[in-house]
Amino acid sequence: MLVHICCSVDSHYFIGELKKLYPNERIIGYFYDPNIHPYSEFLLRFQDVKRSCKKLGVEVICGEYEYEEWLKGTKGLEDEPEKGKRCAYCFEFRVGNSAKEAVKLGCKKITTTLLMSPKKDFTQLEDALNNAIKGTNLEAVAVDLRKNGGTQKQFELAKNDKLYHQNYCGCIYGLIKQRHNEEVIDELCEPLGGQIWPGSIGYRLKLYKKVRKLERSKIKFSLIREKILNYRLRFACVKMDNIAIPSYFLFYSHFRLLSSKFIIEKQGDFINTNKDDIKLISLSKFNKLGKFKYKNTLELIYNPPKLKQELKVRQKITKSNLSPIIVVDEIKKAKYIVEANSQIFPASVEVVEKI
Repeated sequence: MLVHICCSVDSHYFIGELKKLYPNERIIGYFYDPNIHPYSEFLLRFQDVKRSCKKLGVEVICGEYEYEEWLKGTKGLEDEPEKGKRCAYCFEFRVGNSAKEAVKLGCKKITTTLLMSPKKDFTQLEDALNNAIKGTNLEAVAVDLRKNGGTQKQFELAKNDKLYHQNYCGCIYGLIKQRHNEEVIDELCEPLGGQIWPGSIGYRLKLYKKVRKLERSKIKFSLIREKILNYRLRFACVKMDNIAIPSYFLFYSHFRLLSSKFIIEKQGDFINTNKDDIKLISLSKFNKLGKFKYKNTLELIYNPPKLKQELKVRQKITKSNLSPIIVVDEIKKAKYIVEANSQIFPASVEVVEKI
């Protein structure tokens, strides 16, 4: 039996119950979810699916990330509600292509863990399975395991086994609709240089990599949630005599003004301006404080230090956690314009705690 897998939370309980219902059936997991956006979220979910399947003793295959192909079929369906025409298309696409894989592998039956999701329409999924097997010798298995407390058991099992519990279905349209009142959509916000920000997908990838390592080492741990003051820089630019120059904005550089203008009348390694508490620091001074060896600010932008290292430099510069600190190659005598938009917001993040 080929089981199309959407995520570990749905598949963990579902496949476990399938093994009881079909004790003589060889089960093959097939993670095929080109609807998931961004790609980093796709990787995060697949890594946790592999971890779940390993616990269950089930083989798992990762299908191609055919996002552009999936995207073509959503044209005109962007504003459809949950359980609407876009969801029906999505199920047909994913289950239909999973059926093709099942035929290639010589499977006799096909099902999908989407049947376990309490937010999905069971009839739509049943129709997708029945349409997928047309013209094949496959048998569709549309078993409803949500009943009789199945959904509650599913979430309890996922919590006990510390699975990654995503907070949106996967597609960009559902994500935008779900977060339309929020100023920051973390899943769509990643720094240019790949620095790992708290609460980001990169942060979660690193977190669950640590979870897998601890499990392999048989070290006991728990996942707990902590409240933090999070930060995102939407855009930022420094102009010197009306010419944009390479500039690096330290994490937690928060701006009250969208645009600040000031004149620097003397050169130096550090200037504390009177505009929006902005502080300019030369690259050489930044290197000295952090014991770095950056040749220029562009290198810093594309290959920033780890966030912990950067925050240590911030603490050496100012006692204020939110003052804007900007690194430039050199601080020259000139007219400066700083344009920036930042966001400070409370957030809840998961952390590992060894027992």
